[in-house]
Amino acid sequence: MKDDIKIVVDTIGGDNGAEVCVKGAVEGLKNNPNVKLIYLVGHKPQIEGYLSELNYDKKRIEIIDAREEITPNEPPVKAVREKKNSSLVVGLNLVKQGKADCFISSGSSGAILAGGQFIVGRAKGVKRTPLATLLPTSRKPSLLLDAGANVDAKPEVLLQFAEMGSIYMKEICGVKKPRVAIVNIGMEEEKGNQLVKATYPLLAADEKIHFIGSIEAREIPFGKADVILCEAFVGNVILKLYEGLGKMILSEIKTSLLSSIKAKIGAVFIKDALKGTVAKFNPSDKGGAPLLGLNGLVVKVHGNAKEAEITSAIAQCATFVENDVKEKIITGFQKETIDDDEPDTDQEGNDE
Repeated sequence: MKDDIKIVVDTIGGDNGAEVCVKGAVEGLKNNPNVKLIYLVGHKPQIEGYLSELNYDKKRIEIIDAREEITPNEPPVKAVREKKNSSLVVGLNLVKQGKADCFISSGSSGAILAGGQFIVGRAKGVKRTPLATLLPTSRKPSLLLDAGANVDAKPEVLLQFAEMGSIYMKEICGVKKPRVAIVNIGMEEEKGNQLVKATYPLLAADEKIHFIGSIEAREIPFGKADVILCEAFVGNVILKLYEGLGKMILSEIKTSLLSSIKAKIGAVFIKDALKGTVAKFNPSDKGGAPLLGLNGLVVKVHGNAKEAEITSAIAQCATFVENDVKEKIITGFQKETIDDDEPDTDQEGNDE
């Protein structure tokens, strides 16, 4: 077991403030003995105040003072370049310098994506770095990528995404032979836009993945594929619809169960059965959305993340490092010159 994992937790930028980040980090240390050190980056006096109320191994937490914040309203690339003392830039530089293996943040999606690529950097041979997020299904979770990092991606980029997603599902989620499908408006190979039509034969010919063809959006919730492949515009629309629909359904169920005395009595008998269903839509135990293909691990958690999601993201990072996922992703690609185009940083990202 690798027992010297070091993780950075950005305590600035989330909707619920630094307290949930600090508490989540402390709990993450307790649950993951292989994590040697967690850097808490942010307002030092504030972090110290929250830590003073908790029991933890003081040798395993280091506070780094960084007072600036990058907000979602700022141009991401400009903010990353100018706000050198922001918690996000300071934290990402720890990964770049090899002082930490992973970076976790609930801050601005655009800044995380820009900072991940400009500061941590894409690994050699990786054309673009997708944001990958797990979606609940009637079976096991499916991995959606790209969920918000690269709009208008090229076919050869989507091919790499498919390979990255397959490795992630094997190493992190334990799926032995991940089924890869590309999002389409029909099942026939000749259907789709130009990107889908050009990507389909590349996927079909790739022996590194188990490609099963197209998948329509309505089939995604039923777990018909383990890796759901698309460019970021489509992926982010799917993600946001998924999250909104999930909240609406759960709200409607709650309203129905409280609508009458008879319904309330019935709710008593079915509440245990409903717990498992509700848990599928709870992001707190699924970690965050990693930006795959970088020289270090960068994970975006929801803007409204609570301490349980931070704790889960720490476990996710530890598993990622334990299984050497970064190197396995890099090894699978041809060592070619990296495309120097600037990344897409004006897209939505996983901001919920």
